[in-house]
Amino acid sequence: MFRPALTFTGLCAGLLLSASALALSLGDLSQKDASTGLKDALTQGAQVAVKQLGTPGGFSNNPDVRIELPGNLGKAAKKMKAFGMGAQVEQLETSMNKAAEAAVPQAQALLVDAVKKMTVEDAKGILSGGNDSATQYLSKTSREQIRAKFLPIVKKATDQVGLAQQYNSFAGQAATLGVLDAKNANVEGYVTEQALNGLFEMIAKQEETIRQNPAAAATSIAKKVFGAL
Repeated sequence: MFRPALTFTGLCAGLLLSASALALSLGDLSQKDASTGLKDALTQGAQVAVKQLGTPGGFSNNPDVRIELPGNLGKAAKKMKAFGMGAQVEQLETSMNKAAEAAVPQAQALLVDAVKKMTVEDAKGILSGGNDSATQYLSKTSREQIRAKFLPIVKKATDQVGLAQQYNSFAGQAATLGVLDAKNANVEGYVTEQALNGLFEMIAKQEETIRQNPAAAATSIAKKVFGAL
């Protein structure tokens, strides 16, 4: 009379054992597979981030990365907008975001190159790290090279806008008075840094997505690696 129940119980136990046997841990993967899967996922994240940001509206339409005037300049700009005097501010902020959008595609080759140079030891540390440890690795290994690529593109874009000169003049005085950080005292330096921040923020979002949902990874080996974490 109780055999069906026992059979059902036995079936459940068998399924659980089978599932346990099929589940992979990171230790079950070869170092080569773990490294390859991470590189695939990181390349994917970098490419998606560049594609999202390096298009018209990529910065200006995204509240997470939109570039606005810094510090007290930003506070003054908000007041100007509130009193209907924000046309020049809007024009300047639009030009800053367009400059960032023009620069970002230059980052892709450098990011992919940084991924290719990743060692097995790098990969092991990243896979056992936090949700943005891969992004932190990319920032550490490629940020300076990307900055050097961004700066002339941003400068060319902002030089074409007369308001950029006004920004530099006003910001320079503000920095001298100690009301604005010196690193933000010229528009191309400020926009370049904000573009870099936005780029790595979007890469971090891609990394977090793949860590939380390995099925979002584009390759089977990346799915396997992040599914084992």
